[in-house]
Amino acid sequence: MKRFKTIKQMKKVHFIAIGGSAMHNLAIALHEKGYKVTGSDDAIFEPSATRLKQRGLLPEENGWFPEKITPDLDAVILGMHAHADNPEMQKAQELGLKIYSYPEYLYEQSKNKTRVVIAGSHGKTSITSMILHVLHYHGKDVDYMVGAQLEGFDVMVRLTEENDFMVMEGDEYLSSALDRRPKILLYQPNIALISGIAWDHVNVFPTFENYVRQFELFVDSITPGGALIYNSEDENVVKAVESSEKPLKKFPYKTPGYSIENGITFLNTSEGPVPLEIFGKHNLNNLEGARLICNQLGVMDDDFYEAVQTFKGASKRLELINRTSDFAAYKDFAHAPSKVVSTTNAVREQFPDRKLIACLELHTYSSLNPQFLSEYKGALDKADEKIIYYNPEALKIKRMEHISPADIREAFGDSSIQVFTSSDELKAYLSLMKKEGKVFLMMSSANFGGIDLKELFTQEI
Repeated sequence: MKRFKTIKQMKKVHFIAIGGSAMHNLAIALHEKGYKVTGSDDAIFEPSATRLKQRGLLPEENGWFPEKITPDLDAVILGMHAHADNPEMQKAQELGLKIYSYPEYLYEQSKNKTRVVIAGSHGKTSITSMILHVLHYHGKDVDYMVGAQLEGFDVMVRLTEENDFMVMEGDEYLSSALDRRPKILLYQPNIALISGIAWDHVNVFPTFENYVRQFELFVDSITPGGALIYNSEDENVVKAVESSEKPLKKFPYKTPGYSIENGITFLNTSEGPVPLEIFGKHNLNNLEGARLICNQLGVMDDDFYEAVQTFKGASKRLELINRTSDFAAYKDFAHAPSKVVSTTNAVREQFPDRKLIACLELHTYSSLNPQFLSEYKGALDKADEKIIYYNPEALKIKRMEHISPADIREAFGDSSIQVFTSSDELKAYLSLMKKEGKVFLMMSSANFGGIDLKELFTQEI
């Protein structure tokens, strides 16, 4: 009688598109768990290339090699970057090998653990990072997957045999070329959180209703009797939660009270005011969700508040570039309209007496879509000076319609917006600007055409 291998017995795994941000971290995690890991990709960029090379996992050459797909593979993991006609994937199908999407394999690795999934259109990386920071601070070891590099953590994915909990950031984007389900629908969490719902990924979810539906399905995917923590200040979240008849323990949360003194945010707690390294109403809202998740994991409030005082934020989430007595510059991953609004408002509130220069790069499919651009109306209103950068080449690569600076000003509802299509011109403009009395907010999911922001804002002022 043929015996099927369980996930614990799987020792030989091949990654198709190993160079992706998520994929290479999973590859490293399996390598450190003792698996034999191989992979391929048509292009691998930094920091993935160096991190894979350090562990002997970097492919000898770029490209797809069907001969790497052999019958003795226990699993093939297919990245979102791989297309439906990928020759390695086709070879795996011919051999009848089990092909997993990234989230599907994470579930297989954690199906015997208590799974904690943090979902939402915005805030999920920050909340997951806060939870992991608190657990790490108190020496509580868990498996995890998070979408940003964290201080004190070498890798973004950790997998073990012995840990009881798996904490995962839940992305609603599609799983792979073969599996068109949103990633969050594959994890079947025991404990879940939804931070907010604001239309995103319009290339996949063409209507807002279709997008919201994915979160309704996510609620229904929680294991019966599980716990759901949700942001009660977001009406779309509340509707998604209330539409479900699943028997769940539900814990709503809202932004806690706080104050700002001399540029430092203090959280109001029963233990008294707690000083924080982070700031912004959206971050305080995220913090409250993280607190309730930590309660579910056995961390009480006094221990939570002790730990979060040292949390400096996830990478590129209101990350400080430079600050002096009369100048500050931050970078943020904000790119969707709701994220741009909350981030801009946070900096405005934190620095009410500074002139706020907000610079946004339009880079994603959604942000460059002429039909979606109007969603940004008023998004930069709290800024004193508004700057938009986009690269026309990105439109050509994505085979999208042309948009003009006039289109952008009309969509944002502000004729004063300065629009740059050259990164060199943008860099020159910002370099010449006097920095005193200002705070700069650089928002992008990319890199402003390769501008070194640290160099730009640490020049002699």
